[in-house]
Amino acid sequence: MKKNNPHAEGPDDLVFTARLPLSSATLNYLATLIRGHLKKIGSPWRALPAGKIAGIVLAVLRCDQRPGDLAGGNGVHRTTVTRWVPEVVSLLAARAARLDRALKKIARKGGGIVLLDGSLIRTRRRTGGENRKNYSGKYKCHGLLVIALTDDNGRLLWASAARSGRASEITV
Repeated sequence: MKKNNPHAEGPDDLVFTARLPLSSATLNYLATLIRGHLKKIGSPWRALPAGKIAGIVLAVLRCDQRPGDLAGGNGVHRTTVTRWVPEVVSLLAARAARLDRALKKIARKGGGIVLLDGSLIRTRRRTGGENRKNYSGKYKCHGLLVIALTDDNGRLLWASAARSGRASEITV
């Protein structure tokens, strides 16, 4: 006996989309960074154009969309999207201001008040020996520590690289 059960949704896969509250200038800026990176490394092609890659990565970062869901809807593999995320994050991090430059810029503009604070971004518990270094005894959970510098109006001026959760804010 042969089972011939058609899909309930039809032949096409379910497409996942994400609504991102950002401007086209932001998307174009990130797409330009990606295009420049591809030209620099000599990559002849990607599975999707730079604008689509930028949108997918921003959906993963901003809306916490699962890479597998976005990959299936765009005709690429989950591991491809998972590889794009740290690649784009490193491109953005390279454009970020360094702390000393941010402080000099504030001093030139006459700003006298800055706020420096750390925040733990919760993550999943890792397995094996990597488990303990991301555990924060202060917050009693696993995470990554990020230090941020803002002006007196609350605008973000600088953010540190993510450190392991067990690090002290003073040490970082």
